[in-house]
Amino acid sequence: MAGRLSNAASRLLGGGGVSRSVAFSLPTRSGMGPPVGKHIVPDKPLPEQDELVWDNGTPFPEPCIDRLVPSIGKYESLAWLCGGLGFFASIGLLAVWNDKASKIPFVSKL
Repeated sequence: MAGRLSNAASRLLGGGGVSRSVAFSLPTRSGMGPPVGKHIVPDKPLPEQDELVWDNGTPFPEPCIDRLVPSIGKYESLAWLCGGLGFFASIGLLAVWNDKASKIPFVSKL
């Protein structure tokens, strides 16, 4: 029912229906173009390491795997993980400890 009403309203306003407006607005995307660069179809075999590079059409493709492995050891990363989880656990415990609504379960009379 709503589709028929919108088609009728579109015809009254001089349009060709909802399908026409969608057909014209989707390809142009308000003049912005596609969200990423144009897709290049490969015409020759891809290099062996091609899946390890994130190439989104920018002039500087970046590696998919971060290069942090040699500089950060497993114990340092474990310390950062435990520190972050401990921080969020302390925030949660502080919120439970400072919860005033659970200490006063009823509304005070004024």
